[in-house]
Amino acid sequence: MGMGTRNVDARLAASIGQLEEPVVPDFQALQDIPKGGVLFALPALLVTGLLKYSENFFKLSKGYYGLDSLLIILAFIALVRVKSIESLRYSAPGEWGKLIGLDRIPEVRTLRSKIKQLTQDEGPQQWSEALCKEWMQSAPEQASILYIDGHVRVYNGQQTKLPRHHVARQKLCLRATTDYWVNAMDGQPFMVINKAVDPGMIKVIENDILPQLEKRLPTFVNAEELKSDPLLHRFTLVCDRESYSPPFFKRMKAQRVACLTYHKYPGENWPEEEFLPYAVTLSSGEQTQLNLAERGHCLSNGLWVREIRKLSQKGHQTSIIGTDYRSEMIPLAVAMFARWSQENFFKYCREHFGLDKLVDYCIEPVSESVKVVNPEYRRLDSQIRSSQGKLNRLLARFATLTLDAPIEPDKVEPFLQKKTICQEEIEAFQVQIKTLKEKRKQTPHYLKVKDLPEEEQFQQLSTKSKHFIDTIKMIAYRAETAMANLLRETLSRPDEVRSLLRAIYSSEADLIPDHEQGTLTVKLHHLANRSYDVAIQKLCDELNSTETKFPRTNLRMIFKLGSK
Repeated sequence: MGMGTRNVDARLAASIGQLEEPVVPDFQALQDIPKGGVLFALPALLVTGLLKYSENFFKLSKGYYGLDSLLIILAFIALVRVKSIESLRYSAPGEWGKLIGLDRIPEVRTLRSKIKQLTQDEGPQQWSEALCKEWMQSAPEQASILYIDGHVRVYNGQQTKLPRHHVARQKLCLRATTDYWVNAMDGQPFMVINKAVDPGMIKVIENDILPQLEKRLPTFVNAEELKSDPLLHRFTLVCDRESYSPPFFKRMKAQRVACLTYHKYPGENWPEEEFLPYAVTLSSGEQTQLNLAERGHCLSNGLWVREIRKLSQKGHQTSIIGTDYRSEMIPLAVAMFARWSQENFFKYCREHFGLDKLVDYCIEPVSESVKVVNPEYRRLDSQIRSSQGKLNRLLARFATLTLDAPIEPDKVEPFLQKKTICQEEIEAFQVQIKTLKEKRKQTPHYLKVKDLPEEEQFQQLSTKSKHFIDTIKMIAYRAETAMANLLRETLSRPDEVRSLLRAIYSSEADLIPDHEQGTLTVKLHHLANRSYDVAIQKLCDELNSTETKFPRTNLRMIFKLGSK
C-alpha cells in the first residue's frame, strides 16, 4: 500500500477496479504540516484556471485519485520548488497527502503512469490552447502587445542526437531543442511551442504562432476601423534582433500586425541635440527618465518604419524600429525595453520551476519531410570560418612587419625571410578557403531528415507530457504573480515579494476543518519578522474575500496567521 496509507478499504477497492468514483478529500485536524503554506496559493491557482476545462480534455480510468487531486498536487510541487517528479522519492508522501485531504499522494511510478495516461492524445495541447484563449480574453490589455523569444533547452542525454543549437547563456553549440514562448509585457506566459528542429524565429511566428494567435486574441479593432485607416494595426509583436527582416515586416504589415524590434544595422549616431528627456513609467511601475529621439526610416525593400533611439548616459544609442504608426513614441520605447521581462521569466523559471527538466525519457520520430542543416555543409562552413579567422590574424601580422633597422644586408635578409614566410602562409590559406568555398557551394545547405546519413539520424524528445507539465508551471507562475501583485504594495522592498511567497509556500501550517460550519481553516505559522506578518495578514484578508471552496468538498477555506 505504501508509506502513509490509512484508507485501506478504498485502496483495495481501487486495486481490483471496484471503486466507482475517486476518493473525496477528507481533511483532519492537524498541526505543523510541512509546506502547509502552499495552500495559500490554491485560490489563485483555481482562478488562473488549474481545474478549468480539465474535465473536457482529460479522462482518468477508475482509481483512487481524482483528476483534480493530481493537478493540485502537481501545481503544489511546482510552487514549493520540487523541480522534478523524481524528487518526490525523497519526500514523505503522507505529509503531502494531508495537503489535499488524502492519506498520501501517489508514488513516483504511479504519478508517471497517470501523466502518461493523461497525455496519450492531443489533450495537453487543447487544454493549453483553451487556457491561453481564456487568459487573453480576460486581460486584453496584456494581449495587445506580445513578446516572442526562443528558449534553448539543452539535452545532455544519450537516447538521441538532437541537432546542435547555439546556447547564448553558455556561449556554446550544444545538442538542444528550442521552445518558443509568447509572454505579456510583465512576463506572464501565454503559450509555448516546441521545435526539435529550429527553422528560425520568423518561420515559427508565421507558420505556428500567428495562426494560433488569430484564433485566441480578442478583437481590438473592428473591420471598419481597419478599412478606414490603412496604418492601423490589430496587435503588436515584440522580438529581439533575430526577427529583423524587411520582407517579414512587410508581410506582417499586410496582415495588420505591428512589429517592434532592435535595428540590426543602425548606422551612424544621431546628433545628441535631437534627444530630449522624457519622464516614463516602466512596465514594473518604476518612474525613470529616458533621452529619446525619433525619425522615419526607409528599409532596403522600400518600407517606411519608425526609428526610435535611446541615448544612454555614456553616449550609447540604442535603435528601435517598428511598424506601429499610431502609438506615441514613449509607449513604444517602454514596450521594447520591457522585453527583458521575458528574459527574466526564463531565468526565474529555470532556477525555480525547473523549466529545462525532462518529464519523461521517451522519444518520438521526427517527420521525414522536416528539413535540417546538412551536416557536411555545417562542417565546411565551420572550416571556412576557422581558416578565415587565421587568415585575418596573418594579414594583421603581415601589416605590422616593418624594418626599423638600417638598410644593411645582415638586417634586410632576415626581415625579407620573415615577410616571405608570412606571405606564403597567407597565400596557402587563401587557396584553402577558396577550395572550401567551392565545396560548400556544391553541397546542399539543407537536407530532409530521411536523407541524413545514418550516423546523423535523430529522434525528438517526447513533447506531450512536457507540454502538460509546462502548462501547469505556467499556471503556477501566473498564480504566484497574482499573489505578488497583492503583496507588493505592503512591502517596503517590493523586489522581495517573490522571496516572501517562497517562504510562505515552504512554511508549516495547521489545518482545522469544521464540517458543521463547512469551513477549512489554514493557519500559517509566523515568519521571520513583523513586516512579513503585516503583509501576510493583508494577503489573508484578500484570500478570504474569495470564499474559495476546496475542490469536491463543501469546505470554505479560511486563511489565518498565527501558531496558536
